[in-house]
Amino acid sequence: MQFEDKLDMLVKRHDELRDAMSRPDAGGEFAKISKEFSDLTPVVESINLLKNSRSEARAMQEMIEDPECDAEMKRMAEEEIRLLEKKVPELTRQVQLALLPKDAADEKNAIIEVRAGTGGEEAALFAAQLFRMYQRYAENQGWKFEPLSISDTGIGGFKEASASISGKGVFAKLKFESGVHRVQRVPVTEAGGRIHTSAATVAVLPEAEEVDIVIHEKDLRIDVFRSSGPGGQSVNTTDSAVRIVHIPTGCTVQQQDEKSQHKNKEKAMKILRSRLYEIEREKADAERAASRKGQVGSGDRSERIRTYNFPQGRVTDHRINVTLYKIEDVMGGLLDEFINELISSDQAEKLAVEFS
Repeated sequence: MQFEDKLDMLVKRHDELRDAMSRPDAGGEFAKISKEFSDLTPVVESINLLKNSRSEARAMQEMIEDPECDAEMKRMAEEEIRLLEKKVPELTRQVQLALLPKDAADEKNAIIEVRAGTGGEEAALFAAQLFRMYQRYAENQGWKFEPLSISDTGIGGFKEASASISGKGVFAKLKFESGVHRVQRVPVTEAGGRIHTSAATVAVLPEAEEVDIVIHEKDLRIDVFRSSGPGGQSVNTTDSAVRIVHIPTGCTVQQQDEKSQHKNKEKAMKILRSRLYEIEREKADAERAASRKGQVGSGDRSERIRTYNFPQGRVTDHRINVTLYKIEDVMGGLLDEFINELISSDQAEKLAVEFS
């Protein structure tokens, strides 16, 4: 369907919904009709602005070409056309963005998982820094950051850590953080002052609700065991730790931070549900990618996405070729420059696919 045909179809649908809402026999369908009408209203308002601006431009052009129109009116018309030539492309982009298929997970809360990669203790220290970076970013956004599980090394590093982040538009902003994060710096244990390269991986999962993913008890193997701290030191004397294996996928979640077995199981199920939901999302993405060349958002976490170079004070995002010389600000949770640019880049790629 051509772009203009889509616009006409949406305006027509909006009119139909408005008429349907005014009918006394709407009954039980009213809530559904009202929501669709409400969702469509800002899109149709943008379409009407675009159509009106185009109409104004045509009227101004006719005025300029009219031999009976005086010079002053033509000058005003030319100035108006110059303004409209800037306005129309911006309005067109707004409408196109509104027409892009929505990611159903964008408004969901998220679970973030950070794991130390290559680099031993230095990688674990960097993983802990990344975890705190996202905690500060969440606080800056007014989101709730709730640690779910932390496996520390005993000297400040994290082997792995996970947290639940809740608030408005969490997954939409954090989903581009999944991938390999590389750090270049001189470790505190390095006597010779040599720069080492280490890595940590970040996974951001949309937090699934029970309605999103149905998990059958028969598909689970649940083991309970005694929690242990660093070095195997016993933390408590009850079998409160929980390991859940989803047999069909082999997905395994272990939780031992809480003293209550019930709470550990609850947290483990939250993580498991989100991991299974992400598996389904990636499967759907792969199917779309096969049918639509250039599909964005495949969720490939094998690639290096960002490098944090401490000696030079710079952070580089390799996907968008953006480098910021403000590493302390970034580690302090000021990620908006990267995240906003990543969102814009993603939108641009999707627009190229949808409207090329």
